[in-house]
Parts: sequence; structure tokens; C-alpha cells
Amino acid sequence: MTKVRAGLGRMVISCVCVTPVLWAQSSTGATGANSPDSNRSNVVASNADRGNTTAPPGVPAHDNSYVIGVDDVLTVNVWKEAEISRSVPVRSDGKISLPLVGELQATGLTPVKLEQDIADRLKNYISEPEVTVIVQQINSQKFNVMGQVAKPGSYSLASATTVLDAIAVAGGFRDFAKRKSTYVLRQNSDGTQTRLPFNYKEVIKGQNLSQNIRLQPHDTIVVP
Repeated sequence: MTKVRAGLGRMVISCVCVTPVLWAQSSTGATGANSPDSNRSNVVASNADRGNTTAPPGVPAHDNSYVIGVDDVLTVNVWKEAEISRSVPVRSDGKISLPLVGELQATGLTPVKLEQDIADRLKNYISEPEVTVIVQQINSQKFNVMGQVAKPGSYSLASATTVLDAIAVAGGFRDFAKRKSTYVLRQNSDGTQTRLPFNYKEVIKGQNLSQNIRLQPHDTIVVP
């Protein structure tokens, strides 16, 4: 009997010790589900979902000074409206088309102004629409290369394109090109043209580098 009582005593003590541990683990789990850290995680996840509606990686942020032109490709994002968000080209009439918005003038506007115009149209269907417009491809600004180059033609003007860059894009000089007599024709606001000389042999020697000007839209490089 003495041994039986001792065994029962050990069982009671063991149960008393284990029960608080289980209770503490249960309380910790319940607290963690509603803890401030958990709430912060939910907020981060929500913000991440919102971020997924922005333009894809590699798309340049819009420039408030850039003026949209014909043939540019625009990325239009409307937050939480995947059916409206899309990439659209600017048509030859200067307009774009979007669901619910319809046709809208784009040329002559900055991306920020176009955002406002799209949002105004969407207010009839969406409460407080958030719109982002990014110029995905700049096709409206071009320069021309004519004469004795491998690939004469019209090319899209990227930022900071110089005369040397343009000649390289056009495939370089042909054998009998007059490299010292190359020049740039630039359109003036009054309709006249300015002729800007470019001596290739001087520039590649590091002389008169000011000739290697940065091109502007509608510049024409002539290689005799």
C-alpha cells in the first residue's frame, strides 16, 4: 500500500507541473496571432499587393516635363483595376483608347496631365481612381541620318544622343564619305534651318569636341 500511495503522489505532482506549461504555450499562440508584429505583417502584405499594380521593372518613371507625341507607347495603371490597366500606343490622331474612358487626347500633354484627365473620366465609374501614366517607349522624337552611311534613315531619339552616337546607329560611314564635311541641319522655331559643322576626324582625335553636339528632335545629319 505504501508503494501504491507513493506512485499516485508522483502522478499528481507530474500533472500539476505539466498543466501550466501547456497553458502558457496556448496563451502564447493566441497572443501571437493578434500581436502588433502580426498586424504590421498584414499591412506590409497589403502594400505589396498594391505595389504589384505599378509599372513592370525597367519601365522609366515619367518625366513631368516630357510632352507625349504620336507613336509613343504609354503604360497606364489604375490601382486595383487590372481590366483597365494596360499599355497603349498613341495613334496618329494623337489619341488613346481605354475601357470606360473611351478615346482621349494624349499628344501635347505631359504624363501627369494625362493622369488627371483619365482620372476625371473614371470618376463616373470608380470612387477616387488612382492613375499612373508612364512613357514606356519614346517613338515620337526622332532624328534623321542621310548620305554616305551604311543605313540612312530615321531613328528614335534616346536621351543624350550625340552626332557620333547617331553615325554609329546608322552603321558608320561608307568608303567614300567626306568625314570632314559632315554637318547637322537643325530646325529653328521660325521655320529656318541652322547648319552645324561636324569634322569627324577632329572629334575622334579629341579636337574641337564641342562639334559633337547632343541631338534634338528632328535634327538631320548629312554625310556628303
